[in-house]
Amino acid sequence: MQLTTVIFDMDGLLIDSEPLWNEAADEVFRMYGVSLSEEQYNTTTGLRTKEFVQWWFHQFNLGDAEHARAEKLIFEKVMQKVDAKGRMMPGVHHIFRFFIERNFKIGIASSSPQALIDLVIKICGIGKYVNGTATAEYLPHGKPHPQVYLDCASTLNSNPLDCLCFEDSFPGMIAAKAARMKCVVVPHHSQVKEERWAAADLKLSSLQNFGMLHLNLLQ
Repeated sequence: MQLTTVIFDMDGLLIDSEPLWNEAADEVFRMYGVSLSEEQYNTTTGLRTKEFVQWWFHQFNLGDAEHARAEKLIFEKVMQKVDAKGRMMPGVHHIFRFFIERNFKIGIASSSPQALIDLVIKICGIGKYVNGTATAEYLPHGKPHPQVYLDCASTLNSNPLDCLCFEDSFPGMIAAKAARMKCVVVPHHSQVKEERWAAADLKLSSLQNFGMLHLNLLQ
């Protein structure tokens, strides 16, 4: 098998946005008298905002009526925060340069809405290198369902078996593997020793560390 395509997750992998999502959710949830711990946030990392809101509203018996409003408020706040202080993750330019030099097709598959994908592409300065994107925003199911990865591969005219994915979340890793793609995980440093990452084909501490040796091992 010859890998020809690389697909990146976005939040927490290309942009340090997970803390900003948490900030936005915290601000909105406090409107409903709820405060989540860091550990609670970590259990739902990688889910779409819709599923995140539904899960915690159910856990705290907040009812269904406010789901859409809370989701909209969180996303509006995240867009503002990422635009104002979003920071690119270490190694992004390195990893893009690595795959550009090897003529890989490059895609982004994210649970986040397209507007945020476009904003992050602009912040990272990678627009001319990204050949296609896919969002799970309007799909029946987000990650860990594989559809967003399959959609991205289709957009790139790539066979899923020819795709290599980079992920930082557990639902994202499961989605990539369910799509029959190779998966490299770059977990948050606080989660890097967790045994659940064993399902990935490779685990790294930073995108900066990926090189030709790793690619050869994955081929």
